[in-house]
Amino acid sequence: MPATDVVELILKDHRKMEDLFRTLRNVEADRGAALQGFAHLLIAHASAEEDEVYPALRRYKNVDDEVDHGVHEHHEANEALLALLEVGDTGSEEWDEKLEELVTAVNHHADEEERTLLNDARENVAEDRRSQLGEAFREARAKYLAEGCGSIENVRKLVAAADE
Repeated sequence: MPATDVVELILKDHRKMEDLFRTLRNVEADRGAALQGFAHLLIAHASAEEDEVYPALRRYKNVDDEVDHGVHEHHEANEALLALLEVGDTGSEEWDEKLEELVTAVNHHADEEERTLLNDARENVAEDRRSQLGEAFREARAKYLAEGCGSIENVRKLVAAADE
């Protein structure tokens, strides 16, 4: 049976993103395809967190600032993702620069989220509730993936909406 603990599911996505970064840095890889996969995963993951996980975590301890910060960092990652998606040539210096900006934004967020929100969730949220949240997270994530959430058009919309 697959893991349903929301903390484990989020950590699994973070490790998958790190794997995709290794592929994106590899000049021999199909960077365009890897970027599409990454874009869909990042947007689905962050959207599912904001829809299902963050609202539930707000009910525990004093994590409002951490949740708000997480949402802000999702927006920064979306902006960095859009900047990379808009670079046409995956072999260019500009592509490498934008990739490193994306890697920095995402890794910073994942590291902070793991040390604060996820550790708090592990300590303060009952196991059955983490499983319920995991199911909700997985369903929301799957819905976003099915909608093609990582398309450049959708990422543009998300960035524009957050800037309003």
